[in-house]
Amino acid sequence: MKTPTAPPAYTTLLEEALEAWGYTRTGVIDELKNIPADKMTFRPTPEMRSVAELGLHILESGLLMVGELARPDGSFRRASYAALLKEHAGSLPSRATKPELLAELKSTHRGGEKRFRQAGELWMMQYITRFDGLPGSRFAWMQHGIAHEEYHRGQLALYARLLGLVPALTQQIMG
Repeated sequence: MKTPTAPPAYTTLLEEALEAWGYTRTGVIDELKNIPADKMTFRPTPEMRSVAELGLHILESGLLMVGELARPDGSFRRASYAALLKEHAGSLPSRATKPELLAELKSTHRGGEKRFRQAGELWMMQYITRFDGLPGSRFAWMQHGIAHEEYHRGQLALYARLLGLVPALTQQIMG
């Protein structure tokens, strides 16, 4: 069992938020690692996303979040949702192997952290137009993006249970 260590002393809200996003993204990656490669096409019902599709959706959403929050004219109403996805995540393949998916989740997170740090905390406190057309701070919408990833992390844990597996987070808690 790992010995817990004290978290670093954060000097900015942005650094604390980046740590929270890192924790969430690592959790998503751990849940995907837990699901065998031959089960990446599993979907609980025909209408639901498969494990792999859910991973790709998390990638797309993360790229959209970073792209709009970091750009000077960012707005979630600047274009249609489909157009924003194409702009920010259009280079992603429609399908990926498990190793490719895991690598993309890691590299896009590193890139996103870099862009947020370059934008800076003051920038993240500025307003952006939300999906519903109302104003909201970029920082609050970064938190929305983190919550969105956690939501899908929970779905991946449920998929693991449906496959007869113990979710990665449960394994970590149980030691």
